[in-house]
Amino acid sequence: MMRDNDMNYYDDLETRSQDAREAAQAEALVAILAGIQAPDSWKETAAGITSLGDLTRLPVLRKSDLAKWQKARPPFGGIKVSNVAHIFQSPGPIYEPGGITHDWWRMGRFLHACGIGKGDIVQNCFSYHLTPAGMIFESGARAVGATVLPAGTGQTELQVRAAHDISVTAYAGTPDYLKIILDKADEMGVTLGITKAAVGGGALFPSLRAEYNDRGITCLQSYATADLGNIAYESAAMDGMIIDEQVIVEIVTPGTGNPVAPGEVGEVVVTALNPDYPLIRFATGDLSALMDGQSPCGRTNQRLKGWMGRADQTTKIKGMFVRPEQVAALVAKHDEIVKARVIATREGEMDVMKVQLEALIEAQAESDIYAASVMDILKLKGAVEVLVPGSLPKDGLVIEDQRVYE
Repeated sequence: MMRDNDMNYYDDLETRSQDAREAAQAEALVAILAGIQAPDSWKETAAGITSLGDLTRLPVLRKSDLAKWQKARPPFGGIKVSNVAHIFQSPGPIYEPGGITHDWWRMGRFLHACGIGKGDIVQNCFSYHLTPAGMIFESGARAVGATVLPAGTGQTELQVRAAHDISVTAYAGTPDYLKIILDKADEMGVTLGITKAAVGGGALFPSLRAEYNDRGITCLQSYATADLGNIAYESAAMDGMIIDEQVIVEIVTPGTGNPVAPGEVGEVVVTALNPDYPLIRFATGDLSALMDGQSPCGRTNQRLKGWMGRADQTTKIKGMFVRPEQVAALVAKHDEIVKARVIATREGEMDVMKVQLEALIEAQAESDIYAASVMDILKLKGAVEVLVPGSLPKDGLVIEDQRVYE
């Protein structure tokens, strides 16, 4: 079995049993729920939660909800927040708090898995302007004892010169910006000493990782958001993304809060066990799936397959928006329907909508009833196809746009 950093884990939490992990997380969750300011109905439901599985009783919190709350009660929508050192802004706009207590966003665990620590100088090319990415990685570097060059983006020649002059050993930033720096260094005839890269905020394509590897740079990626901090990260095993120890991750059917079957693709919903800024069942809008087993590196937490697309599949058909929440409402209206998929195509110059339904009873006679429900909920006419359970792909899509835009 591969062991990361010669069995030198960030802490003992990474190798505890799953039972011990869930018990500790449940205890932390109950304490956090007890301190949240919320409507009485929400608090009443929260008071009955004693295990991680009980979380499904609470509604999913979406960015659109957060934006509305913050507009009504700035800056954080009435959420009780403590230990705030910074306020950041993300598109929406949505405002996020940031703290300077030890590893507030929990990024140190990822940087440690990258082999970054004391003696390393990290060129941090995440933005320090309004958004928290720069501070997220800087706090992680501080947690592992590394020195930071707060570089941000742009001024590539200066980036190369600084990396050379102060002997930078590690890079933090988006996957593609490191290549820009390396290519500029080649153009300038400058040799850099970067051997480690911690990336996020974009797709790390296999070909790009291979190019870095050919240059002697080990490149690993994390999955984090401005609201939640670190969610999951790669280790040297490069076999899925290990879920952070201080978050609870659920995979749900897009547009709902209902968990998918084990291994199926769905929307990533995260509960952050951060008492300074508790976000409960926060929908990321990203698609992923849980993997079986544990990482070959020896860390025992569950793993995500990585980013697999966006969960917000809202699509305009015949001039009308069809949303995942509407598809979920269609499924909920009929007890025998277990899954649905809306497919948008074109015939000539006209949009066409087909609705495929997995039903426990395959009865063509029910199609008229289902067609009426489609019209009532989706506000559009469409052909209905009734299928046996298990017929639809398990790819997380509830709305599939097959139209070609060329």
